[in-house]
Amino acid sequence: MPSLRTSYEVGLDFLEFLGQRISKTDRNELQDIYNFEFKRDGSREPKFSNVISALSCFNKASIRPGKVIFHWKPKVRVYYCDQWKSFTQQKTSTSAPASSSPKPVLTPKRKLASEILNKLRVKRAELIKDKGGVEITSDPNATKGKVTFIIKEQGKLFVVKFHIVNRGENCVYFTYYTALHKMRCFTLIDERRVNRVSPLLLCPGESYAVEVHYKVHHHGHFPATMYFEFCPEADPPGSAKPFCVVRELEAVVQTGLAETLGPESPYNPKKNRRLRPEKRIVEEGVPPESSITHTLRIMAKLNQYKYPFYLKELAKHKLEDSERLSPPARQQLPRVRRVLDSQLCMNNYTERFHLLLHLEEIQMEVDIKKYDLYGKTMTLDKSNKKLLILKVPGVAENRPSVLRGDKLNVCLSEDRSQPITVYEGYVHRVELDRVKLGFSKKLLQKFVSNMKFDVEFNINRFPIRLQHRAVELAGQHGLGDVLFPSDKDTGHTALPHLSMFNKDLENNPEQKAAVQHIVSGTSKPAPYLIFGPPGTGKTVTVVEAIKQVNKSKATTHILACAPSNSACDLLCERLLGYVDGHRLYRLCAPSRDPRTLPQKLLKHSNWNEAEDSFLLPSIQALMDYSVIVVTLVTAGRLVTGGVGKGHFTHIFIDEAGQAMEPECIIGIAGLLDPEKGQLVLAGDPKQLGPILRSPLAQLHGMGQSLLERLMKQNPLYQKSQDGHSGFDTRFVTKLLRNYRSHPAILMIPNELFYENELQVFANEMEREAFCRWEHLLKKGFPVVFHGVMGKDEREANSPSFFNVTEIEVIVSYLNKIIQTQGKKGLPKLSTSDIGIITPYRKQVEKIRKALNTVAELNKWKDIKVGSVEEFQGQERKVIIVSTVRSSVNYVKMDQDFNIGFLSNEKRFNVAMTRAKALLIVVGNPVILSKDPTWQRFIRYCELEQGYTGFDYKDAEGEEDVVSRLASLKISSDDIDESPLQQHMHPEWRSEQ
Repeated sequence: MPSLRTSYEVGLDFLEFLGQRISKTDRNELQDIYNFEFKRDGSREPKFSNVISALSCFNKASIRPGKVIFHWKPKVRVYYCDQWKSFTQQKTSTSAPASSSPKPVLTPKRKLASEILNKLRVKRAELIKDKGGVEITSDPNATKGKVTFIIKEQGKLFVVKFHIVNRGENCVYFTYYTALHKMRCFTLIDERRVNRVSPLLLCPGESYAVEVHYKVHHHGHFPATMYFEFCPEADPPGSAKPFCVVRELEAVVQTGLAETLGPESPYNPKKNRRLRPEKRIVEEGVPPESSITHTLRIMAKLNQYKYPFYLKELAKHKLEDSERLSPPARQQLPRVRRVLDSQLCMNNYTERFHLLLHLEEIQMEVDIKKYDLYGKTMTLDKSNKKLLILKVPGVAENRPSVLRGDKLNVCLSEDRSQPITVYEGYVHRVELDRVKLGFSKKLLQKFVSNMKFDVEFNINRFPIRLQHRAVELAGQHGLGDVLFPSDKDTGHTALPHLSMFNKDLENNPEQKAAVQHIVSGTSKPAPYLIFGPPGTGKTVTVVEAIKQVNKSKATTHILACAPSNSACDLLCERLLGYVDGHRLYRLCAPSRDPRTLPQKLLKHSNWNEAEDSFLLPSIQALMDYSVIVVTLVTAGRLVTGGVGKGHFTHIFIDEAGQAMEPECIIGIAGLLDPEKGQLVLAGDPKQLGPILRSPLAQLHGMGQSLLERLMKQNPLYQKSQDGHSGFDTRFVTKLLRNYRSHPAILMIPNELFYENELQVFANEMEREAFCRWEHLLKKGFPVVFHGVMGKDEREANSPSFFNVTEIEVIVSYLNKIIQTQGKKGLPKLSTSDIGIITPYRKQVEKIRKALNTVAELNKWKDIKVGSVEEFQGQERKVIIVSTVRSSVNYVKMDQDFNIGFLSNEKRFNVAMTRAKALLIVVGNPVILSKDPTWQRFIRYCELEQGYTGFDYKDAEGEEDVVSRLASLKISSDDIDESPLQQHMHPEWRSEQ
């Protein structure tokens, strides 16, 4: 608390500063002038209320409700008032009546900040240049107008000294200086308290010092933009034009780990990508399956469904008219726009999805080129001299997806004259980061060690072709009442009494009701939906329903699908022991790596040891099974093999919210009898949907799953409007009991996405496991938001972002968790109990590098670090979330392309609902608070005393971070990848 005398002296300075505006009486207006124009920093000057009270004590002011009346005559500095006329474009008349309030002469601080920061983007060189005879140097030195310094020790004072020297031949007034955006971590100091009312005259050769004192208590990047204002001495006064010089500051508070993780080389988005040769002679390779015969015969044709060339041209122009369009493309544009802009219905179903699938494929072709390799060597496979081995980094993570039977193209790196000979290589085997390829004899005869090749990757068109066929079959097989259902044929039937296999369901009314409705078929022909919010036992319900349906009639045949192999394996494992082992079948694609299938499922699958492959059995063999578990894509092989419409009485699709609608249709069209069959979809439309690469396909609804479309657009699946709050349980059940999370973790997602209907049923001992952790900010509240002022960085050719400050904080929390685990009542942890979620691929890489670098974490390096997509459907005792974003410049880009956490509610929801007992979120509160969802979460943490780290109230608002990367322009035009591929780098789906 400042002394009365200090407040009074500051008050006298303020009265002098007001000048002609001393006649103002509105308290709020005066407070704004004090805070935004007069104050230099938040910590040094007293509060406005203290200053006014002190002036009142010394009879220099009177206080009235909402008003302040000053008893003071300003000292008139005529040169000052005239001088600023030209700057402010004000024409105030000297003969104006005394009663009229003159317009403010001074530029308000915020307006000034906005103007200068905007100019920094386009005229940075001009603003940082010394001019008017004034030279500004600093200690530490500035490089290109920016002073960057590293502070190794938190809380230690660091001083930046600016030396202002008049090197010219005439006198110059130093009129004003300020930090355009500021935080409490620094203070501005100068001996004479220079301001526009009390400028300092600098004669030739004279100098003056201004100091910026930094005292930072957190790791991070703390920027400031210093603005110095001058005006030449002139006769007559006011005839000279003022000018400014700008210097940028950035204090970096970091440990040695941050230096290790920093950019390995400067970011340069332009890769030395080569155009793929157009004129080529293709030498066919040798496929792996030449010796293997599948007994499943091809009964239904699968066409190629190639996209028309005009659509590629239209996609390039974002489906907008352009003079550069060719006549055929321009002719087709109105039809394409009409189909895509119209409401989806059965009449346009096939045509619309054909177009959307084509647009997605066009973008996939662009994105796959990212993985092309140049100047790579191959080696001869010692166990099979007919195969060559190529190293493919990232293949183990499906970046890109390379499967047995896929084709890669290679050509000799030195071959430059077209037509170029391109050798097709069939993938025979995938092993971690290498693939074994079968080429023609021509290449094998030519091959020598150290021969260099350029490699082209291709998308696998098989899943796309199956989706095209499925949307065609949907029309041909009359699925209108399934895809656009109504309740015209649905009555109310008595629910059967069932004895549950899983006794826990007896006590869960929602799960039990869902199973009863599915068994009785109340919704037919409409699909039955299980709306399963996080941790509510959606898959448990699906499994119970399959068991009950299988038990109900001997004639039932069930197809159980999911978008991914892992989800299908889980379904199958949970059915083991309840469905006769000879009647349960896990059908895998021939391309699947057998090592990824759980050992106990091998004997229930189509694995053939003798052929070392998954074989497709005959249709007769398949139709003998009661329950077949298969990915949506592989379900298309059943259609191809001729499994008839209506053979499956029930089709279940788990994780249905993660599949594109045409992908869902693969498992339905041609297999489901639209009148007698029962379709069950389980998922959560509030969690992440399918990943699309094409923004045009996303824009026109392809990112919406069948499950989400039905829940959003069909009245059967919406809450009734007749005063009853619930869903119609004949068609949909919303599961309400959460068996995963502590109530504090569940609170915000429940409020924002699930209408506060979720109930906490998690095991008390598990959910309370960290409630007494010594590093919690508030005992009993296992949620932490750690505010960090980090910096978005990129390196080399990778456009993905990382933030080393956030990684430093994550490492400190990991150390605390590991040091305390198993002590004072805390659970003993393994690597599988902790997960780290972050939206950018480069941040994943850097966190993994940190886990391998920090000695104390050596035993914990196998902790899963991944994107939100990789954690969907999973849970951990402890979840740490790194949000990465620290620059408003990039936020707009994230919003435009729906990447990152900001403005993507589904991504937020999934990330926040994975933790059972402890959730730690690390991020920049200033940036995140611009999004209402994040603002609510941060506010919640504050109210519950779960907020720590940088206090974002120390930052003034929008301007404090705008200049962080002000000179950087965002453009993806020069990069041959979609923004999704650039920043998110999603894995390529490998299910077939």
